[in-house]
Amino acid sequence: MAGRVRIYQQPKTAMQSGRAGTQEWVVAFEPSGQHADPLMGWIGGGSTEGQLRLRFDTRAEAIAYAEKRGLTFEVELPRPHRVTPKSYSDNFRFGRTENWTH
Repeated sequence: MAGRVRIYQQPKTAMQSGRAGTQEWVVAFEPSGQHADPLMGWIGGGSTEGQLRLRFDTRAEAIAYAEKRGLTFEVELPRPHRVTPKSYSDNFRFGRTENWTH
């Protein structure tokens, strides 16, 4: 089990406005050794590690897991989360530059 892993935080899903499940750190194994089956033509491989996703509470725990098992890893730091303050009353402000639509 000496493969490459990627350590990252799950990004916010585009389907919902909430940030649930984005605080965990994920260790994802890279798929390796994939080949086409000669009979059916399906893509497969001898290892199921590419389907494995391990979740950790902190980045240090995820790195410790990879180091303990001798895995080469790459840590992707999350982009900073910026909140732009908005006010409902700005929709009706005089001198507003954007068009107002219903």
